[in-house]
Amino acid sequence: MLQSIHHIAVICSDYEQSKQFYTEVLGLEIIREVYRGERASYKLDLALNGQYVIELFSFPSPPPRPSRPEARGLRHLAFAVSDLDQAVAHLTSHAVITEPIRIDPYTGKRFTFFTDPDGLPLELYEQ
Repeated sequence: MLQSIHHIAVICSDYEQSKQFYTEVLGLEIIREVYRGERASYKLDLALNGQYVIELFSFPSPPPRPSRPEARGLRHLAFAVSDLDQAVAHLTSHAVITEPIRIDPYTGKRFTFFTDPDGLPLELYEQ
């Protein structure tokens, strides 16, 4: 039945700031950007290594969504990286604060968390 994850949708409060974060800081590629006048909303389709992964939306006055303490619903979005130290250094060079690196007790792999401009929890997981 299910074959793969097609995409993840993210609603942001400041479209230009989030667009810059996801494209310039995280390095996702723009596939398509459209403005939907009837909804006063932008929709930005983003790819990672050529694979469509994120829809970034803007809407007028979206309500806030709690993420901490651990709120019900989607917990976080995780990105795989080959060199966690290099990825953290890249984020730090863009003034993105990361949590201390932790080790997954079940896999022994290293990971860390950071947030997007709206406080959405994001994770880097070393492969």
